[in-house]
Amino acid sequence: MKPDEARDLSRLVGVTLAGGTSRIGELHEGIASRAFGPLGPLGAPVRVVHDALASAAYRGIAGALQGAARGVGAAAATLAGGGPLDAVPAARTGLAVLNGAHGDLVRREAPALALDMTVRSAGRDVPLERAALAAAFPDAGDRLVVFLHGLTEHEGAWCYKAVTHHGRRDVTYGSLLERDLGLTPVYLRYNTGLHVSDNGRSLADLLGRLVERWPTPPRDLVLVGHSMGGLVARSALHLAGSGTPDAETWTRLVRDTITLGTPHLGAPLERNVHKLAGALARLPETRPLATLLTARSVGIKDLRRGTLVQQDWDGRDLDSRSAGPHTHVPLHDGARHFVVLATLARDPDSRAAQLLGDLLVDPLSAQGDTGGEDRLAFPADHVHHIGGLHHFDLLNHPGVYARLRDWLRERPDD
Repeated sequence: MKPDEARDLSRLVGVTLAGGTSRIGELHEGIASRAFGPLGPLGAPVRVVHDALASAAYRGIAGALQGAARGVGAAAATLAGGGPLDAVPAARTGLAVLNGAHGDLVRREAPALALDMTVRSAGRDVPLERAALAAAFPDAGDRLVVFLHGLTEHEGAWCYKAVTHHGRRDVTYGSLLERDLGLTPVYLRYNTGLHVSDNGRSLADLLGRLVERWPTPPRDLVLVGHSMGGLVARSALHLAGSGTPDAETWTRLVRDTITLGTPHLGAPLERNVHKLAGALARLPETRPLATLLTARSVGIKDLRRGTLVQQDWDGRDLDSRSAGPHTHVPLHDGARHFVVLATLARDPDSRAAQLLGDLLVDPLSAQGDTGGEDRLAFPADHVHHIGGLHHFDLLNHPGVYARLRDWLRERPDD
């Protein structure tokens, strides 16, 4: 662990402990207000004293915990001198989960632990410079397939169950497409706790530089996104399509996009958490629990409706029960768009399949068609249903790969 990582990790622990203490204090206050309520004016003097003492006690505890955490962080920073946390696979996963759950908080309070949008190879960031790209991709071809992981994941997620399915840890859709169709796989990592539109902007910038500095001038670009990754890809295409001429350079190369279990029209789990937080906020005894729920990242909150543009969240209270505006972003012109969706039920047309989906995303959202005005124009033969799988099976499964390979092999312009 590097010194700045040790310091920021301790600071984040301090913020978390102080926040937890404040929530306990709020819970105490809510219960007390219920107890003092029946006493009316007679209990007012006692309540004033009680509230003052309780508030001072909880503030003192929170301050002491934060101070202790800062002290531990300062001491740890002087002793730390190893490599980055990111170099350890378990820590890499922990950082991905932390950033997904609270990425906006991490960027604000513990920037050394915040992830950026980067190209990854062999567990390391690859600088977007021609020499560095050539070294990381010695067999770079002119047909690229870019992989975008989902919420709380990192680039290693594409190896999910690789040993079970392929007998090797390093087999992914990318390695198979390289073997079968000659595409060069490029894996990205990003902070999934940030707004989808912020990540879309970062992706648009990254792809512009990647195309410009790729060792072999690219002629083809395929975008593959799992879950949130599909939303980030759509956001980037939308932003770049209405941006500068330089940004449009890479969008013209995008001939195909494939989304795997992407909540194009929102995720039911996030909608239910939003409703639960609103219900808990109505009572003083449960309001602290609502506060804990609302502390989830803005990236997660964007999944409520599949929010892709900044104007839909800028200046708004994301925890309000009011729906607010929602911009319909159509599929990018000039490319083919494909969907793979999974259902736990083996019969994808059954009632159980529609209700349970893949556990996290329902079929109608994944194929962008709930019957409303936000419907996405995926052709029927570009949507593949596969039963008996859950959300994360879509990351690496022979049945899914067979469909990807066939779609990308059958190129109308080839």
